[in-house]
Amino acid sequence: MGEDAPVVADTTGPVTTVTLNRPERLNAISPAVVDAIDAALDGLTASTRVLVITGRGRAFSAGGDLEAVEAMARERGLGAGAGTEEFHAAISAVLRRLELLDFPVVAAVNGLAVAGGLEIACACDVVLAVESARFGDGHANYGLLPAGGGSVRLPRRLGVGRAKYLMYTGETVSAATMRDWGLVAELVGDGELAAATDRLTARLAAASRDGLGRMKTMVDRGLEMTVDDALAHEQKVAAEHVHAADYAEGLSAFRERRAPRFD
Repeated sequence: MGEDAPVVADTTGPVTTVTLNRPERLNAISPAVVDAIDAALDGLTASTRVLVITGRGRAFSAGGDLEAVEAMARERGLGAGAGTEEFHAAISAVLRRLELLDFPVVAAVNGLAVAGGLEIACACDVVLAVESARFGDGHANYGLLPAGGGSVRLPRRLGVGRAKYLMYTGETVSAATMRDWGLVAELVGDGELAAATDRLTARLAAASRDGLGRMKTMVDRGLEMTVDDALAHEQKVAAEHVHAADYAEGLSAFRERRAPRFD
């Protein structure tokens, strides 16, 4: 993808970075952006161990580009409602696809993350954010509804009360508040996001891909189960992992007091 593309994907070793690239529109999510994220996921290879989502400019993403959605509907001869439904379905599907990747996905939030931007962050495993970033749902301000998974993921990440507060009021809150509420894992100074992201991704990329993938399955699937079923699922996945090459390498490294070397 060229530098003027709505999304730029760059792979360096085991880390792929997907950058929302519409800074003049605060990285608003258009149908073209959704298609480009989907294409970037199509382009991932087996060597990818970590995926980073970030934005160019002063925003992570200000949410859906409603003007672009309406333009798409007109170009395709769709009614406004039908065009919006298609857009909602597309963004919901691509964020679910992002969420189900079997390796860590990191949101590096460089600025404003509102509505669809917040929904992207909630679909990621780990969220880093600069101190100046602001987060909000925002749909209620215009009589709209979340349709990129916000009503599902936000309560799971923040708790029901805080999620409803953000959804009902349309307020934006600071990155520090989102850290206190549990969405943001690490808060960094403005200008330090790239270095902090590199440190985290280097650590994740050096870990066992199978191990982190199975951990992700344990947590994400476990949240959908009763406690007893989740415990049984944990035992099942752990039993499978003891036969993995990374498990054997980890034990050898522990015995030999060296760093493990995972393929």
